[in-house]
Amino acid sequence: MKVKMKTRSGAAKRFKKTANGFKRKQAFKSHILTKKSPKRIRQLRGLKMVHKSDEAAVRRMCPYI
Repeated sequence: MKVKMKTRSGAAKRFKKTANGFKRKQAFKSHILTKKSPKRIRQLRGLKMVHKSDEAAVRRMCPYI
């Protein structure tokens, strides 16, 4: 019987699989928002895609997503 690979639980919470890759949340939006401009906060909204060079690392961390 082959041993199952473990999923990194922190990575599983941060990435979701889509048809075109993995989506992720934008960094630097969680705290110390008072000194950031409204434009900067607004641009940090929404989801981004994981860069192509990082997709292999995400796949290794989350083999069953």
